[in-house]
Amino acid sequence: MKPLVLPEYGRNIQSMLDHCLTIEDRDERTRCARSIVDAMCILFPSQTDQKVYRRKLWDHLAIMSDFKLDVDLPFELVKPEEFEQTPEPVALGSGHANRRVYGCHLELMLAEAAKMEAGDERDALVYLLADHMKKMALAVSPEGVDDEKIFKDIYEMTDGAIRLDPSQIQLHDFQIVASAGKKKKKK
Repeated sequence: MKPLVLPEYGRNIQSMLDHCLTIEDRDERTRCARSIVDAMCILFPSQTDQKVYRRKLWDHLAIMSDFKLDVDLPFELVKPEEFEQTPEPVALGSGHANRRVYGCHLELMLAEAAKMEAGDERDALVYLLADHMKKMALAVSPEGVDDEKIFKDIYEMTDGAIRLDPSQIQLHDFQIVASAGKKKKKK
């Protein structure tokens, strides 16, 4: 069996299309293709603009036929050349995290917290970030994470701008919840 080009439509639609491609008479082939698009509409009813949606279905039909479908339509079908063009690569940031456990976004948030003036707002933010860091570290090492390790990491990640005292601050003790086992099927 040959693989489906667009599996969401299923093997029956693909089989109808394969039959449609074998029809010699162009008018009969066009009627067959229209009925296939009608069947596709039944499979996936649309709430949007019908004209745009039908064009999309015709394009899908062309793709499924490997662009061999030759029928009369009020508009031009998609061209295979449109799929040969590759988009320009998206420039990403460095994405480099010194401590991969925490990720680069947390490092950026700590850098912003280090720029803030000392006060209650900064302390609350740093405490929330430290708690989050502990949760992330527990995901990697479920046997436990020491608060002092988190505080040391914060100190190093902020180049000494934020120093937390373990005798004054205690982070939450998170528990790792055991995943639910497989449920037995009722007979």
